[in-house]
Amino acid sequence: MFAAIVALTIAVIVVIALLAGAAAAQLARLDGASYPTALTRAATTFVAVLTLAAAVTAAASALYV
Repeated sequence: MFAAIVALTIAVIVVIALLAGAAAAQLARLDGASYPTALTRAATTFVAVLTLAAAVTAAASALYV
C-alpha cells in the first residue's frame, strides 16, 4: 500500500514538472525564442521543479524522523 502511494506521488510530481516545462517552452516560443532556446528553458524548468520537490521531500522527512 505504501509503495503504491509513493509511486503515485512520484508520477504526479513528474506530470507537474512536465506541464511546467511545456508551459515554459510555450511562453518562450510566444516571446520569440528559437526552438532550441525554448527546449533549453523547458528542460531547465523541468529540472528545477524536480529539484524543488526533492528539497521539500527532504525537509519534510527531517520533520517526521
